[in-house]
Amino acid sequence: MLDDNALILDFLRRTMAHYGLWFAEAVHQVGLPLALEAEREAGDRWLAIALKRLAKTTGQPMKDGLPAFLADMDEQKKTALLETLAVNWLAADGVWFQAIETRAGMHDAKRANDTCWSRFSPLEAARIKALLELEDEAGLAGLKAALGCRLYARINEQEIVDEGDAGFTFRMTRCRVQDARTRKGLPDYPCKSGGCVEYTSFARTIDPRIKTECIACPPDEHPAEWVCAWRFEIGK
Repeated sequence: MLDDNALILDFLRRTMAHYGLWFAEAVHQVGLPLALEAEREAGDRWLAIALKRLAKTTGQPMKDGLPAFLADMDEQKKTALLETLAVNWLAADGVWFQAIETRAGMHDAKRANDTCWSRFSPLEAARIKALLELEDEAGLAGLKAALGCRLYARINEQEIVDEGDAGFTFRMTRCRVQDARTRKGLPDYPCKSGGCVEYTSFARTIDPRIKTECIACPPDEHPAEWVCAWRFEIGK
């Protein structure tokens, strides 16, 4: 007989996997734009149902649509929680990459990684766009705001070099993944192919007029001051 604690954790794991599979298959069946619309509706509905049901089952009160313990949490703990959630997200990405790499090699792991980014980056942009209540064509100002709300923004260090109406350059000045490789004496992970998918699709979801240019990203050479750099402008 399985232990209930093990089943509780595995039910959570299966739920996350099933949710992700639904989104991936929706993209395949109806295309990314409609899948993003469907995710917004389904995700909002599911989260409200799940939180209310979990609160009732565990005897936790709700406050302003949230479990009371979260609604009343002080800002310092919320900041720490956001960082932990972001690090856990990155860990999930890393262990999946390693699991595929050990079984099928670097080439297939990178292909899987790049495809995941082609789905996740627009999803993340769409979620941030909804949370910030950005217009459909949010412009460069909208993109700047959105970049500050990414999961990466909680665990990496980044900066923006503004060029006014002409555009702006976004630089990742510290990267958790590359820092870990440096500590192990390893070369930079060659993330340019995934980065091109990631940043281009993110910016295009915020505003389809935005054009993305890779200035440099590993395996490209880069200065010590930053790891990768991307330039954004409104297309002519």
